[in-house]
Amino acid sequence: MISNLSDSQTITKTVIETEGGVVAAQHSRAARIGAQVLAAGGDAVDAAVAVSFAIGVVEPWMSGPAGGGAMMLWRANEERAYALNYGMRSPRGLNPDNYPLSGEGIAGDLFPWERVVEDRNVQGASAIAVPGLVDGVGQAHARFGKVPWRDLLQPAVDLAREGLHVDWYAALIIASTTRELAKDADAAALFLEDGRWPTIAGWTSLSDKRLDMGAMAASLAELADKGAREFYDGDIGAALAADVQAKGGCLTHDDLRAYHARFVDPLSFAHGAGGFHVMPGLTAGPTFRDVFAGLKDLGGKTPGAQAYATYAAALKTAYARRLSGMGDDGETPDAPGCTTHFSVVDRHGNMVALTQTLLSIFGSRVVSPRTGFLMNNGVMWFDPVQGRPNSLAPDKTCLMNVCPVIGEAGDGTRFAFGASGGRKIVSAVAQLSSFVTDFGMDVGAAFHQPRIDMSGGPVVVADDSLPDDVIAALRADHKVTTTRRTVFPYAFACPAGVMRRDGRNAGCTEIMSPWGDAISEDQT
Repeated sequence: MISNLSDSQTITKTVIETEGGVVAAQHSRAARIGAQVLAAGGDAVDAAVAVSFAIGVVEPWMSGPAGGGAMMLWRANEERAYALNYGMRSPRGLNPDNYPLSGEGIAGDLFPWERVVEDRNVQGASAIAVPGLVDGVGQAHARFGKVPWRDLLQPAVDLAREGLHVDWYAALIIASTTRELAKDADAAALFLEDGRWPTIAGWTSLSDKRLDMGAMAASLAELADKGAREFYDGDIGAALAADVQAKGGCLTHDDLRAYHARFVDPLSFAHGAGGFHVMPGLTAGPTFRDVFAGLKDLGGKTPGAQAYATYAAALKTAYARRLSGMGDDGETPDAPGCTTHFSVVDRHGNMVALTQTLLSIFGSRVVSPRTGFLMNNGVMWFDPVQGRPNSLAPDKTCLMNVCPVIGEAGDGTRFAFGASGGRKIVSAVAQLSSFVTDFGMDVGAAFHQPRIDMSGGPVVVADDSLPDDVIAALRADHKVTTTRRTVFPYAFACPAGVMRRDGRNAGCTEIMSPWGDAISEDQT
């Protein structure tokens, strides 16, 4: 494979250990906001609420209030894990007959479903599912939060009033989806120049180009004042549903009123002297468990050829079970990155691993004009062919690939890991977790260690910095392609995680992420 990339460039991220709390997120400004909440005495859940809304402003194409997701929580005083599912649902008025197959082959977005006429399940208002994020985050705060809701949303309100700063990376993301954004007048007005051209940062890094997020700021301020259920029961919910229906979608205010996130019992299992707590049900948690069932003999004190061959075999077996039993045929391996993940640990050892998403990058590429929110395209999670486990139907739970993890190594080390990247998530989170539990790595070493991706397809994607003997061991049983970890697009998932060891906390994010950072309360 031809590459134009430098062979001599080295990229690392500094990991700081502290007795204070740490937030690791895919955007440094959101991470800093969470760390400030911790510094002011907030709980890990308080910081997570603040980061959730803030990151939906600074990288709105990945997640936001009109999305969904899940979180794992660890409560140190109880020594107990909690799982909270706020995944999306299909609208109750959805009619599968409105999504006829086009006969034009496979759709080109995240899933290899057969293509639907006009891509109605992928783009536009007809692709919008019932959002769950605001109720989920609201329930977490109601149960564990200490800081007033209004105070936690205020930083996101301030960011939205400030406007979205378009630096080179934001310009690159916007440019990648310009053609699709131009199809919705409100999305085009928000993100594009003259409604049709990519918004660029300018020729200098000193550019301060900003997008007007005023409508979103007003909605967030209303949510701050009236509480999470305003998104579902109140004027915001009514405006959101009306906007979607005006654009041809079937989401109703009744759909929003009926939505409630769910605390569920975590899927917990032992591994060696430690173990894991993950999301159960229609998530990637069961697949994560199945991966670890196959990690019997990794060999050696550091990950070598035997370990990576074992990872590949275990991932292949786990995905075969997932694809045959859970109704998810999976995303295409070269799909663009979407979703965001962040992790929090406070000075008392409470932890949150939180993944939230719009599904595709920029979701449905539809903006609700009265609320300013970029909408999800959760309908695409369903197979448009009827008669299958995950077939498109009304009022149905979406099958997600989110995999937030609370893990513990035999020496008492505890960590909260997760990632964005669709079907690549399980490969990344499983290997990172194994690096800690099986090889004793700290969070920095784990996140800098090269990984592979084996996501149910026929090809193992291997980091080209892995030693030759590792690549040879993989090729003995699999078709292998090697590639570089890059800024965009990602060949591997984009993780973020925190760790607590011997009373000290640390965190790290994907080393190639130009925005991602782990920030401690000491740094605020």
